[in-house]
Amino acid sequence: MSRVRPVPGGRAVEVEPERVEGWIRRFADRHGAIETRIDDTVVGITAADGATATFRTRGGTSIEEVIEALITPRRIGLILVRLGGHSVGVAFGGKVEVSATDRKQVHGRIRAGGWSQQRFARRREGQARAALQAAADDVFRVLVPRLAQLDGVVLGGDWQALEVLRNDRRLTDVFRKAEDRVLDVPEPRRAVLDEAAERARCVEIVIQDTRATGADADRMDTGEGA
Repeated sequence: MSRVRPVPGGRAVEVEPERVEGWIRRFADRHGAIETRIDDTVVGITAADGATATFRTRGGTSIEEVIEALITPRRIGLILVRLGGHSVGVAFGGKVEVSATDRKQVHGRIRAGGWSQQRFARRREGQARAALQAAADDVFRVLVPRLAQLDGVVLGGDWQALEVLRNDRRLTDVFRKAEDRVLDVPEPRRAVLDEAAERARCVEIVIQDTRATGADADRMDTGEGA
């Protein structure tokens, strides 16, 4: 799935922590001399042409220290949910250590009217509730007992499905550790979870540059070919 997503006023790209320093150099090459601001949680970079790049940190007062902290392996909880399917796991250094994946049948929508449509809609709603309950149960079983060991939680999939899980009181502490980003993923399967574990390591850099738009700009800012 895409590692570039639109955000208000720009786009966000996922960059492996080992490549962040090189990414910053290429950003400066494209946009001119840069000024860097580092605070407790955010690095902000402003280039001569007005382009900006920001990303969250895990500590450090210099770029070298920031990158060292970003490279340090973390233990991450993963919650991937789409209607009817989910995959939950714990990953360390991009590798899944424990997981649970399941798929429940949820029928698609129909256009037929009348009583049959209402009955079908009720059945579909019941199937969706059962699927999301199964997802919540697996999150509780896999992540809650390991919560103290987790450095963070990364979400993926469908926003509405994730919001249902967020409202489960058993999972309140899990979602308190969740990052703001939600990974764009296909139907959750174990292979999708493995890819998400690798993506969870990535640093999400938000770029705002009114001059650079479209696929070419995205390709440059992800560092492809570098």
